[in-house]
Amino acid sequence: MKKIILFFVCLVLYNGKLFAQQLYKMDVPKLVKTAFFKHYPGVIPFWEKEHANYEAAFQQNGKATIICFDANGNMLQTEVVIAIAELPPAVMLYLENKITNYKIRAASRITKTNGTVHYEAEVNGQDLIFDTAGNFIKAVKA
Repeated sequence: MKKIILFFVCLVLYNGKLFAQQLYKMDVPKLVKTAFFKHYPGVIPFWEKEHANYEAAFQQNGKATIICFDANGNMLQTEVVIAIAELPPAVMLYLENKITNYKIRAASRITKTNGTVHYEAEVNGQDLIFDTAGNFIKAVKA
């Protein structure tokens, strides 16, 4: 049952992205695949291309995980789907004060390769990005 829920969470996250394109393994550059399997041997991901980058989605420790690489195989960030309750409290306060009739469809924790952590909340057709203190950074069309 958890695998079915994870599958649908991945579908919601990826089908909602305007510029994402599902890829076959053979369409992913060798440098990207090599870099992924160096970090995650034995894992079979779902591949997508978003803009110029490649995303590998899979389940790790019971959570949907997305790893983003550039075309040269450099890891850019890791995105882990989290429960809405895991968002920083300031995020919820921001939403209550700034957005009328909001509904959070999904939440995730994004860790850049330099260690910077952001939180993402998909709200009303937008991905809202926050820092670890819950301060609003930007909105991106989902």
